[in-house]
Amino acid sequence: MLKSHAIGVALIALAISAAWLLPAIASDYVSRICLLMALNGIFVLSLALTNGFTGVFSLGHVGFIAVGAYASGILSLSVQQKSALLPNLPFLIAQMHLGFFPATIVAGLIAAALAVIVGFPLMRLSGNFVSVATMGFLIIVNVVLINASDFTRGARTFTGVPVDANLMWAVGWLAITFYILWRLVHSPFGRAMKSVRDDQLAASAVGISVLRTRLTAFVVGAFFAGVGGSIFAHYLGSFSPKTFYFAMTMNIVAMLVLGGMGSLSGALIGVVCISLITEVLRSVERGFTLGAFEVPAVFGASQIILGLIFIVVMIFRPKGIMGDREFTLGSKARQ
Repeated sequence: MLKSHAIGVALIALAISAAWLLPAIASDYVSRICLLMALNGIFVLSLALTNGFTGVFSLGHVGFIAVGAYASGILSLSVQQKSALLPNLPFLIAQMHLGFFPATIVAGLIAAALAVIVGFPLMRLSGNFVSVATMGFLIIVNVVLINASDFTRGARTFTGVPVDANLMWAVGWLAITFYILWRLVHSPFGRAMKSVRDDQLAASAVGISVLRTRLTAFVVGAFFAGVGGSIFAHYLGSFSPKTFYFAMTMNIVAMLVLGGMGSLSGALIGVVCISLITEVLRSVERGFTLGAFEVPAVFGASQIILGLIFIVVMIFRPKGIMGDREFTLGSKARQ
């Protein structure tokens, strides 16, 4: 146990060190791609806990990312900025100002608290019902963000968020997220999650609470989604409700399904594959020169080709690239 913790801490330190060194030896473009992959890694890992290990296929995960982004954005604005951009904020919130790190933690806790409220009824559902219900939650969050203009500026762009996030922050939180979720999945609670996923009746028969197990996974995933949303907000500096809607939802779900819903390392593989393929295909959309030939720009080519690749993979690898398998440092594979 102690050795396992030491390895985890060492890997986190190694990841942060690599992220600290990369901007000095790589271009800004490469650093940006790595930062976005790290953020998507946090989003996909936090979704995997619910979708991959409890059998609940949630389509509302981006709602927690949005809550984390807006909560952190509001808390990190200076008092002067709030008086100019959000003059109708309640007095207590208007006078509150937090730095990047505490705002990120609070954003995660707010997202987790919301997950407790909405998860208590939603985690009682199963199959397609829970997918539709969680999508309804995402729609509700989007509508609230648009209409709660005193807090969010409505459909207008939310601006002024300090751009404090960098590659080191993103990779550091990705490493922490992966390590905590890895320990959770390979704990007795992780076995309970898999039991609920595989057979609810059998799990209940041996004393496992289906609701409590699902709700716990849902809340933990929401916390890290809120943390990721905060980092995303402090990377962008400005965003709007449409940033956190169906396009982001489909992107995150595609990464998870492609890599393997029952595998944390598979989730990261899905993030890397789709992120790199998307970047390569963007050159096709812009057009390029191939020898003596001029290839014209093709709008939407990246989405079309990525969709075809996704369909082919799902036909031949319906459980994703990794399925339920994990990469390990040892000689034996852990199933």
